Parts: sequence; structure tokens; C-alpha cells
Amino acid sequence: MTIDERFERIEHVTAGLAEERRKDREEFRGLWRDTQRQLNELTGKVADLGDRIGVLAEEAAARDRETDRRFRETDARIASLVSAMGEFIASQARK
Repeated sequence: MTIDERFERIEHVTAGLAEERRKDREEFRGLWRDTQRQLNELTGKVADLGDRIGVLAEEAAARDRETDRRFRETDARIASLVSAMGEFIASQARK
């Protein structure tokens, strides 16, 4: 093999390596863009989920307040009924 043939061979191998590197760079850039897009989508979904959790927490707190109000009303009605029953029994015992 002559010196010129060796240089041609080296140039051929070098060109192949350069082409392979270019293709790798393009693939990596595409993967990077895809990863960034997915991260942006995920960030948006997490933000939406956080907003939804906030709404659900507010709704649960409102339901808790309503339940507490109704329990207090029921307790008051039961106390009133027990008191009325006690007064009735006391009035029957006096007769």
C-alpha cells in the first residue's frame, strides 16, 4: 500500500467518523428537544394537578363546615326534645 493509498484510507475513515458524529449530534438534539417538550408538558400537568388539589381542598373544607353546622343543629334539636320530654314527664308526675 502506497502512502497516497494510506492517506486516502485515513481520509475515508475520518470522513466516516465525521458523518457518524454528525448523525449522533442530530439524534441527540432531537432527543433533547423531545425531552424538553415532555418536561414542559409534565410541568403543566403538575401545575394543573396542584390547582385541582387546591379546589378539592376548598370543597372539602366547605363540606366540613356544612357538616359541622348540621351536627350542631341536630344536637340543639335533640337537647330541646330531651328537655321537652323531661318537662312532660315532670308534669305527668305532678298530676
